[in-house]
Amino acid sequence: MAGRGVLVVGAVNVDLVVVAPRLPGPGETVVGPGMERHGGGKGANAAVAAARAGAEVRYAGAVGADDLGAAALEELRAAGVDVTDVAVLDDVATGTALIVVDGKGENQIAVGAGANAQVAPAAVRAALARAAGWVGCVLVSTEIPAGAVAAAVQDAVAQGIPCVLNPAPVLPELGELLTLGPLVTPNAGELRDLSEVLGGEGETVAARAAELAARSSSPVVVTLGADGALVVEPEGVVTEIPAHAPPQVRDTTGAGDTFNGVLAAALAAGRPIGEAARRAGVAASLSVGAAGARAGMPSAAEIDAASPG
Repeated sequence: MAGRGVLVVGAVNVDLVVVAPRLPGPGETVVGPGMERHGGGKGANAAVAAARAGAEVRYAGAVGADDLGAAALEELRAAGVDVTDVAVLDDVATGTALIVVDGKGENQIAVGAGANAQVAPAAVRAALARAAGWVGCVLVSTEIPAGAVAAAVQDAVAQGIPCVLNPAPVLPELGELLTLGPLVTPNAGELRDLSEVLGGEGETVAARAAELAARSSSPVVVTLGADGALVVEPEGVVTEIPAHAPPQVRDTTGAGDTFNGVLAAALAAGRPIGEAARRAGVAASLSVGAAGARAGMPSAAEIDAASPG
């Protein structure tokens, strides 16, 4: 019997952020006034977003046995995320992201995987086994080894638990996993890359998403940034999710992670896919109003207040 909690499987990073007048070009140095450190990693960010949206959240991943790893876990605990299933690994660094943000809130990101590259399939399967009867949705991000991603998707499907797969980045192994039926949440670029990996022929976002939905026999939710999102059903029905205009844009880092975390929380709570995607879109738009991936992530009450109708 499924519960209503969210189990997130993915990467834990520390984000080192420089706000600069513009993003650097190849070989170019740009100078900002300082550097800030924030908690990061697509999976960890999504876990915080889900917790703030009102879900009970557990996290499965890995950090190094270093000061950055200890700080990362403490930040997750403070956000209400259960980190019992996060491995602390000796002789490996905690994952780190180097981020530059320009005055319009756009960003460039480079990631050193560190401990995230050693997330073990056996540990993921153990976390899913411990979550049986509690978890209502499993959210998987792909900044971890393909074997760990596969373990999460395979075991979630085997237990009959809804599974959200965020293909960021796109891995070659995803083609086989899609046939198991996870709900996939690419952005437009990731959708294009997935289409190329799978030999798709679609030339538009909607056409590519329809091909993907037909392959997975599950809805595909494509995030489009300031243009909102699309929900494409396996039967070909396309629902446009309009963008919610944010009060200001300070930093788009983590907006997609917010979308995925809130989507998973809403699905775990039993909301239908269209309603869950609309709620996730509102949350993502609110999240860009503060610097850092997590600072602007809204609470359930803030999402409710900003949601139309």
